[in-house]
Amino acid sequence: NEWIPYCPTHLKPVVGIKFDTSQQGISFCENYARVSGFDTRLYSTMKRKSDGKISLKYCVCNKEGFRETPRL
Repeated sequence: NEWIPYCPTHLKPVVGIKFDTSQQGISFCENYARVSGFDTRLYSTMKRKSDGKISLKYCVCNKEGFRETPRL
């Protein structure tokens, strides 16, 4: 089943949307989720091997899959 929440058009995510900072993207996702009636969480982060900088963050519905267990 697919659930599509009611949300004003300007708050809906679209394919290819880009943000200047990762924090802007996370804030956008959190705002969309709040207006749509669900919560989010950060799922995973990927770093570039060349310089160790974060290249990708996954923000998912809090009901998505399982939390990763912290590596010791």
